[in-house]
Amino acid sequence: MAKKTRREARIRRHIRVRRKIHGTPERPRLSVFRSLMHIHAQIIDDEAGRTLVAASTIDKELRAKMKGLTKTEQARLVGEAIAARAREKGITKVVFDRGGYKYIGRVKALADGARAGGLEF
Repeated sequence: MAKKTRREARIRRHIRVRRKIHGTPERPRLSVFRSLMHIHAQIIDDEAGRTLVAASTIDKELRAKMKGLTKTEQARLVGEAIAARAREKGITKVVFDRGGYKYIGRVKALADGARAGGLEF
């Protein structure tokens, strides 16, 4: 049997977590994707299959604020931005989906930023 890559292992963890986590219209799912350079967050209604709100380090609005910040600080800003955009749409409670990543570093910073911005999870 071939050895699993880190990416394949993360995807397997994500699938395992997604069996339990499901976004509803009342409590949508806050999904996180982390690449080497950037971090993306989406609030998703799984029943309708729609992304309600999104934010990432490559957004035009946020890109100017990212200069000179560490990746962890950038992730916190993305969390605060997604919380602000969610509040505009009337979303206050979400289910956090860490995407198979450990809850440390950038993923934790994004979650802390979202909580600071007013999201409950």
